[in-house]
Amino acid sequence: MVASAATRNVDTYIHVVTSQSKKDKYTQEMVEDQMEVMNEAYASMGFSFTTAGVDFTVQSSWAAATPGSNEEIDMKKELRQGSYGDLNLYFLSDLGGGLLGFCYFPTSNPDANMQVLDGCIHLAGSLPGGEVNGYNEGMTAVHESGHWFGLYHTFEGNSCSGSGDQVGDTPIQSQPTSGCPASQDSCPDSPGTDNIHNYMDYSTDECLTEFTSGQSQRARSLFDSFRAGK
Repeated sequence: MVASAATRNVDTYIHVVTSQSKKDKYTQEMVEDQMEVMNEAYASMGFSFTTAGVDFTVQSSWAAATPGSNEEIDMKKELRQGSYGDLNLYFLSDLGGGLLGFCYFPTSNPDANMQVLDGCIHLAGSLPGGEVNGYNEGMTAVHESGHWFGLYHTFEGNSCSGSGDQVGDTPIQSQPTSGCPASQDSCPDSPGTDNIHNYMDYSTDECLTEFTSGQSQRARSLFDSFRAGK
C-alpha cells in the first residue's frame, strides 16, 4: 500500500446535548452505531475513527444552538476536546435554523476562536434509529464530516459551469438531490449524471453509499496539510 493510501486514524469526541424533556431519547448504543456508520463510510477513503470520549449534557439553550450563536460558542468552550486534528461531533436535540447539520472546513493557521468552533453539529434525530424520517441512518454525520475534511457539496455553486466541488471525478451538478430517485441529471449537456449516491449530495440516507477516488484524494491531502498533528 502506498503511503498516500495509508489509513489515517482520527480520534473522535461525541457530545450529545439535549433539553430536559429529551434527555433519555438518545443513547450510548445510538452513538456506537453512528461510529460504526462513520467507519464503514470512510474505510474506502483511508480514514478510521476511534471514539476518544462520549458525553451527555442536559442544557436546553445549547441543545437549540444555531451557527455562530453565543450558545454554540459557549457550548464548545465547555465541551470541545482534543486538537485541531481530532474530530468533535455534536448532536443537539433541538438544533435551530431548520438544519440537519453544519460543520467547519479546515483552514491553515486557525486562530483560537476557530480552534474552539471546529467540529460538526447535527440534529440528534439524525443518529441511527433517530426520529428524522429519511435521515436517521447516520449519514448526516458522514456528510458533515466530509466538510470537516474539506469536501464541498457535489452541487457546489448550483451551476452547470465553473469549478463546482473542485473534484474531477464527480459529474457537474447544479442542484441538490431530494429523496432517492432512480437517476437525476441537472446538467444534461455535461458528461455523467448527478451524484445521487454520493455522501456529499442531499439524498436521503438510504441512497448514500459512496465517496469518489477524487474526493478521497482531496480529503487525505487537506487532512495531512491542515489537521494531522496540529
